[in-house]
Amino acid sequence: MIVKMSKYTFVLYHERQKEFLESLQELGLVDVTATGWEADDRQREMLSELERYRAAEVHFKELGQEKDFRPGEPFADGREAFEHYRKATETMEELRGRMDKLRKEADELAVWGDFSPETVHRLAENGIRLRFFGAYNNEYAAIEAACAGRVPIQAISSTGGRTYFVLVQQAEGEELPFDAQEYKMPETTAAARRNDLAALQEQYDACRAEVARAYASREQIAAEEGRLKERFDLSRAVSSGERAAENTLVVLEGWAKEETSAQVDALLERYPDVVYFKEKPAPEDDPPVELKNNRFANPFEIIGAFYSLPKYGTLDLTAYFGPFYMLFFGFCLGDAGYGLVLALAGLFLLRKRNMHQVAMLTLLCGGAATVFGFLTGSFFGVQLGGLKAFQGIKDVFLSTDTLFTLSLALGGIQIAFALILKVVNITMQQGFKYSLGTLGWLLILIGGAGWALLPGLGVTGIPVYVYYAILGVGAVCMLLLNNPERNVLVNFGAGLYDTYNNVTGLLGDMLSYIRLFALCLSGGTLALVFNDLAFGLTADLPIVARQLAALVILLFGHGINLFMSVLGALVHPMRLTFVEFYKNAGFESTMRAFEPLKKYDK
Repeated sequence: MIVKMSKYTFVLYHERQKEFLESLQELGLVDVTATGWEADDRQREMLSELERYRAAEVHFKELGQEKDFRPGEPFADGREAFEHYRKATETMEELRGRMDKLRKEADELAVWGDFSPETVHRLAENGIRLRFFGAYNNEYAAIEAACAGRVPIQAISSTGGRTYFVLVQQAEGEELPFDAQEYKMPETTAAARRNDLAALQEQYDACRAEVARAYASREQIAAEEGRLKERFDLSRAVSSGERAAENTLVVLEGWAKEETSAQVDALLERYPDVVYFKEKPAPEDDPPVELKNNRFANPFEIIGAFYSLPKYGTLDLTAYFGPFYMLFFGFCLGDAGYGLVLALAGLFLLRKRNMHQVAMLTLLCGGAATVFGFLTGSFFGVQLGGLKAFQGIKDVFLSTDTLFTLSLALGGIQIAFALILKVVNITMQQGFKYSLGTLGWLLILIGGAGWALLPGLGVTGIPVYVYYAILGVGAVCMLLLNNPERNVLVNFGAGLYDTYNNVTGLLGDMLSYIRLFALCLSGGTLALVFNDLAFGLTADLPIVARQLAALVILLFGHGINLFMSVLGALVHPMRLTFVEFYKNAGFESTMRAFEPLKKYDK
């Protein structure tokens, strides 16, 4: 659910603004609205610095995953550590460019071997000029024959299908007896470039040692980042607000959670010169949003965060899409073995600090996949219905036709549930009479589906006039009462247009749920194929080799299939949630999360 907020309006003397905001920051319970704020040069520099801190944090995580990396001796404080880290990484970036250039030059010079450029220059001063050429290997023999007895040449190296050679020219303007690509005389050698490279590598290693020391000080660097964030937040809050009474007064807007607003009131009592107004949010306000859900729904906040937060005053749909998402994930994965792997991974992650949400989401989705896998009779691609131990219950396993029907049925149920939530949402915001159009469409869906499907399911005791009544009430609401502020004729025309959009949209939405069936079928089929490959390709091998080869194929094949299946099971239910479910539920979003002005070292 969305946490209830209290709106505060503060009016105070401008010279007291910073002191007052520092007290609010120390309290850490008020989100100050950045009204009219534009970043100045100093604040932009602070933002750039924060970006560098965040980049350092990402870099430290990558370093921690390197097997050969060893932390160094920590610095005295976080600021010193970050400055050394920043200078070291900037130098390393420059050195990498220079080293890449030197490597390329060394590779190009290597074809000419080891020689003395000074000696070549002295020979040229004495009228003996060395010219450098290259030709394809199959052409060099002809060049050598053409030069025999006329011009001295010497092959230096042969690589990449080309021969590199040097010609000794004593007479200026002497005509050459061959046609080949000539190269500029090298000013240095590959060995010299490698020496330069070694010197730069030493500098690079020294910088990397500085980074290793900064890594050992990463907690102090994180604390320094928090202090910088505090200064930036305070600076932004001081720059915010509206000026009044010839800039002598400042009007600030702030938001606090209702459950902690008493502590804010107590702080304000210490500032008798600050006039404040406390009220509930008005419809035109844009309050920040914080979610607070129970233990079951809380893990699914991770999924909702991929889209956006719900607008304040509307329904938080997390607890409502959570069960569907879990069910759809299990449907898409569709294998009890894969589900068990995920469930075990979730149990393992529960031991990790700050991973509880991810662990619970993994555990719930893995559990759903395990249950659904047993319903479909699939365990790591093995069809349980074909095993003797399950012969007595093989008729219980869901068939392909049943899975197809079930995917559409689940889609219809989720869409109908979304429309119910939309009715509730509109009623909460505007009043029940504004929800009659949606309610009418919902009644028509329920009445029509019941009339068409219930007799086929054996439910025949409902009189036909009940369906007529439901459809009639739905038609009246949808066509005539869809907007209480318009007359009946306008509503009727708008209702007909909405009916066309609703019917075509419903068909598209329902067809989207077929992806559940397709993913379930494809994952199970691939698992079965890898099983057949593992035992079919190794049938002629000796028993030990056969078992080892089959194990390798099974691990590799099921590893790939598990990764791809989990990826599909994550993305496609998410798509159904954000498109079909959110659209039909009338979801409204906001980008403003509750971010109180606070101290980050608390």
